[in-house]
Amino acid sequence: MLRVVTELMGYSIRATDGLIGKVDDVYFDDHKWTVRYLVADTGGWLSDRKVLITPISLGQPDWLNKMLPVALTKRQVENSPSIDTHKPVSRQHEAEYMGYYGYPFYWSGDSLWGMGAYPGHLTLPEAIKTDLKKATRKKKAADAGGRPDHHLRSSSEVSGHHVQAKDGEIGHVSDLLIDDLTWAIRYLVVNTSNWWMGHKVIVSPSWITDVSWSDAKVHVNVTQKAVQKAPAYDAEAVLDRQREEAIHEHYGRQPYWAMEPITHLMDLERS
Repeated sequence: MLRVVTELMGYSIRATDGLIGKVDDVYFDDHKWTVRYLVADTGGWLSDRKVLITPISLGQPDWLNKMLPVALTKRQVENSPSIDTHKPVSRQHEAEYMGYYGYPFYWSGDSLWGMGAYPGHLTLPEAIKTDLKKATRKKKAADAGGRPDHHLRSSSEVSGHHVQAKDGEIGHVSDLLIDDLTWAIRYLVVNTSNWWMGHKVIVSPSWITDVSWSDAKVHVNVTQKAVQKAPAYDAEAVLDRQREEAIHEHYGRQPYWAMEPITHLMDLERS
């Protein structure tokens, strides 16, 4: 099912032995447009410290009660590598984080999550974790003298970015729609109020041709006319597969589930 990123803000994150904090932001990578971390505001528990929580550690979310359980203890979270949310998160920091928890690198492989299509596929037996931590330490040492690789973006950072069609501006990013199974960003919600009557539409990250982060502009390979005639996005209505199919058919684009057949089959089994 697709979830609106802004609705995740304030969700509680619960460890196996108590509450960690609440979702304050999400970080996604700007290569595969997939949410890699939830940013948890721990409040007074850790002196207002914010920590990263990867979807790899998530259990079955309780969407009704806005609760996200994780297979971690509070002590594990307390001792996890620190993060400064006012600075970009580097690949070196991620390597340290993954090594601490014993998770494989999601960027090592061709699938959405490296070696798997889903974050839950990346949990490893304890016997493998020791070797992984050793490999992580080696990578960290090798990267220490290099230039930090920044590729994570905050959902709050992309909000408000201007969206440019092939023949002009169509609006600005107002939200993101994520797949709650893979945590892939499936659509950007575009508010066209500054261009055309407050109409909201959605565009796929696969249609993006370029993003200028410094200029806050997202360029997509569609026309203004196509956007103007596209099915409107209604936040109050469930965006089911039928509506998604109509949107892709309108733009003449191949849907993501056709390009990710395994994901599609798992999605059918879940429904």
